[in-house]
Amino acid sequence: MLLHFREMGQGAPLVILHGLFGYSDNWQTLARRWADAGHRVILVDLRNHGRSFHSPEHSYESMSQDVVALFDHLNLDAATTTLLGHSMGGKAAMRFALDHPERLARLVVLDIAPRFSDMEHQDDIVAGLSAVSLATLESRQQADEALAQHIPQVGVRQFLLKNLYRQDDNSFAWRQNLPALTANMSAIGAEITSPQPFLKRALFLRGGKSDYIQPEDKLYHIPALFPNSQVETVVDAGHWLHAEKPDEVFELVQAFATS
Repeated sequence: MLLHFREMGQGAPLVILHGLFGYSDNWQTLARRWADAGHRVILVDLRNHGRSFHSPEHSYESMSQDVVALFDHLNLDAATTTLLGHSMGGKAAMRFALDHPERLARLVVLDIAPRFSDMEHQDDIVAGLSAVSLATLESRQQADEALAQHIPQVGVRQFLLKNLYRQDDNSFAWRQNLPALTANMSAIGAEITSPQPFLKRALFLRGGKSDYIQPEDKLYHIPALFPNSQVETVVDAGHWLHAEKPDEVFELVQAFATS
């Protein structure tokens, strides 16, 4: 099965993989800017997210193979293709780069390290999403009120509510496959490992207010797998740095992808 994707612009390919509970729509504004700057931007819905297929399996190996199939379908030129991923999408991009280094020119990872995460920070989000009774839901406001019992941050709730949509029978549903994602949460936190490093250029962007990339990641974990990498900090940004500081992220990625 082929992942759902959308394209804009022409030029060197820039493939974007979103994070957990996100989907391609989250990246539209930046994608248009990169398209206007001369890229063929490909926005991807990863499995169990957005408009892509649902599956009981959700691992980085399976996501990497999904991206391989998409690259084949699009016939992307490896010599000019940049793969960018945020958070879970960043780990999927790392897995792809390590397994298929010949398929891309460079890698960009936003605010995630290859090391293991216990994913406890997602417990409140899973609880909030599970608390929304889709069978009796009558409005988005009701869904927001249910989420608020577990998730006080308005911005996080707004991000999650973008996944809520009405089906043909006018009932509500989530775009993401919540049961599969919940069942595979430990796999989403899994460490990315490889016997061989990715020797091509890689850019890691971290939010200055985020703790997803720690000092030991910069010193050991990232260079061990990506020896030709650089880590840049986007000041005053949290984990969703592309939403909080879009101008800075645009410029850093644009400079890296065209150098």
